[in-house]
Amino acid sequence: MIAQAGQPAAPSGPARPTQEQAAWQDMELGLFIHFDIPVFKPGWDWRSWKDAPQPSDYNPRKLDTDQWLRAAKAMGARYAVLVAKHCSGFLSWQSDLYPYGMKQSPFQNGKGDVVRDFVRSCRKFGIRPGIYASMSANGYLEVDDPGLVNRGKGGDPEKQARYARICEGMLNELWARYGPLFEVWFDGGCLYPAQGGPDMLPILKRLQPKAIVFQGPAATIRWIGNEDGVAPYPCWATAPAARDYNGPGVPGGTRWLPGECDVPIRRNVWIWEPKTESFLMSLDELMSRYERSVGHNCNLLLNANIDPDGLIPEQDAKRYEEFGAEIRRRYGKSLAETHGAGSELTLALPTPRRIDAVILQERIAEGERVRRYVVEAQVSGAWKEICSGQSIGHKRIQRFQPATTDRVRLRVLDSAGEPQIRRFALFDTGLGAP
Repeated sequence: MIAQAGQPAAPSGPARPTQEQAAWQDMELGLFIHFDIPVFKPGWDWRSWKDAPQPSDYNPRKLDTDQWLRAAKAMGARYAVLVAKHCSGFLSWQSDLYPYGMKQSPFQNGKGDVVRDFVRSCRKFGIRPGIYASMSANGYLEVDDPGLVNRGKGGDPEKQARYARICEGMLNELWARYGPLFEVWFDGGCLYPAQGGPDMLPILKRLQPKAIVFQGPAATIRWIGNEDGVAPYPCWATAPAARDYNGPGVPGGTRWLPGECDVPIRRNVWIWEPKTESFLMSLDELMSRYERSVGHNCNLLLNANIDPDGLIPEQDAKRYEEFGAEIRRRYGKSLAETHGAGSELTLALPTPRRIDAVILQERIAEGERVRRYVVEAQVSGAWKEICSGQSIGHKRIQRFQPATTDRVRLRVLDSAGEPQIRRFALFDTGLGAP
């Protein structure tokens, strides 16, 4: 049986991550890639259940998955997730499951396979590949949330069973053909077999046992509850036992189920639409989301809108590059840092320095132990609080009003067991409090 989340180290111990979950949290930043047939028929709503774009419309003349992954690399992404099948139902790989996909399109004379090309580019650029395939909606087959036939109404067991077998066929193809996947994504989750959904657990165990799973019956990471790229604070990697949990987590939860924050770089635009250039988020907006996602103990999955040519628009690609450069400028090199166990750690600087940000990390292999902390700077011979908080987990990024000091200490005021601090680092971003 595949665990739904990280398992406790011992019955009486705290929930802890699996090796795969801990490795996923270290990745921190990913590129989400949406490219689906609606880009060739802007304005079409798949829930209209009519006038769907035809496979003959799908013919990106400059498609270059290397260009996508160059943008990911420039941004500092360590993994990428491609939407292989979205709500339209169009299949972006070679498949005979039904006649609505790459085989029926003129792209590369019907021989194209965007999933194959994406995975090859990921391997080329050293980025971990992931695949999104929505089971909860399919415009071509008239399936709607939460994965029921007859436009979401259900009521036809035989038809529902046929749809479940098609979904199983998709997963078999996507998980068997392209090598190890870092993450598999179920948008809106996935119905359990007893509810008419695909029997996915045996397929996952057989083909992708080490993949991180976003939502669904085998979830090992969770949706944070919004599409703004922001996690609330405090935010915990541990969750209650309730199935299909989304939200900020709970301290001391029984399951290790860290959060992933997703957001489109063009506000509210997941799949490319014309005349949305003005929706492109500014660098400051992106950094705010980074600090409130990665800096709030989650991963950030930032979307790319692939245009009808099959490319990331030039100004978007430039913004990814600027984003990566600003992350490195602010947090690429610390003024000083340390690590250790215990309720107090002190950093001594050779000379007084201006500081306005701190990064804190726990050794999450030992669980989330910190419940409340304070960071203090020695100013004019006295200790002065510069920031405080509750959860740390994998990473806490905190900006504050600038202080000039040569000694800073972290004091853990409340914890579940001895604090295990992986990193306590000081920075001067030149910005001050947000």
